[in-house]
Amino acid sequence: MTQPIPPGQNATQANLQLSGGAAIVAPVSAFPGGVPGNALVVLPLTKPDDALADAMKKGPVAIELENMWKLLGFNGPAVQVQDADGRPIAIGLDDLLAGLEKHWQESKEDLNRGRLYAQELMKYGRFERAEKVMAKVVAGGGTGEDWLGLGVAQLQQEKWEKAEGTLRGAQNLLADNPFPSLHVAKALKGKGDTAGEREAIDRALSIDGNCVDAWAYLYSSTRESSDEEKAIKTVVELADAEAHKRSAAPYIALQGFYSGEEETRAKAVEYAKKAVERNSADPLALICLSALYGQLGDLPSVIKLLQPHEAKMAQDVRLANNYFEALFQSKEIEKVTKLLNALAGSQNREVKQFAIERSRAVAQFLQSQQAQLAGAAS
Repeated sequence: MTQPIPPGQNATQANLQLSGGAAIVAPVSAFPGGVPGNALVVLPLTKPDDALADAMKKGPVAIELENMWKLLGFNGPAVQVQDADGRPIAIGLDDLLAGLEKHWQESKEDLNRGRLYAQELMKYGRFERAEKVMAKVVAGGGTGEDWLGLGVAQLQQEKWEKAEGTLRGAQNLLADNPFPSLHVAKALKGKGDTAGEREAIDRALSIDGNCVDAWAYLYSSTRESSDEEKAIKTVVELADAEAHKRSAAPYIALQGFYSGEEETRAKAVEYAKKAVERNSADPLALICLSALYGQLGDLPSVIKLLQPHEAKMAQDVRLANNYFEALFQSKEIEKVTKLLNALAGSQNREVKQFAIERSRAVAQFLQSQQAQLAGAAS
């Protein structure tokens, strides 16, 4: 569970000037009737080099993915971004970062360009460079989020003293945000200050008792310093305090530690049930429990749990997905159709797109069923 740290625009929105190789990875639907169903079509945006051109003249070529990007002239590992019009483009990482740096250098007073560059540097582990960029953004009048991003870049390099100072600055600027305190806790842990670490965790929880990350940190920190039993007890005891007793977050955090393995999934289900009992209106609690039921193949329980919360699905695609899958796999086609019709009118773009895509899948399923019936009748 992590918090995206460097704020700003998505790097995919940058209108990059491509200097190295690049490619469009087109969806199969762009080539109806002519492409196998499991294929992606890669279209070079720059002239292929002689080696690739010669290979293509000889017919289809089977190569490893890494070598394909090299043949296309990519500088660095391939990453996917979007151009200014929202189209997906695969580009070499070195070209992406060089383009973003150039974009920033062209207008250094535009702090969003610096944030955008730093965000991608952080994403791909270039922490030292990210620190330098964020330091300039902060010096240029950056916000509390920028201080937070700078502190996290310093944390990643284990610059504990420097990170603590930066993150305490972020605390002052983001008084209602628990994440500066959580990152201060990490800095203090790096310095070996166990008492200070716990104090910082408690501060984060006092700011936002519904912060799942803070409860997860409390569990992990206690388990590391003691054992699993002590960690669970610590979380449960604090969760029962008056300030937190109606929050689902402590049990959402706990279930997350036990949901990944089959042998501990029953324990995860019990914690997820506790989360829903505490706050049945919490979408994340519903998502966790329904997902666990789905992993166990208990589709009736998924439907029973989520049916009263159909209204929430217009704003949360994760709830919509879990409910849709349970209905569809149970062959409740009438209910599926009603659900998708309702979601198609959502003001949430992600939910609306989900409804459109699933409607197509249902239509294809029904056409296939009708074809099978017609074949059997003939």
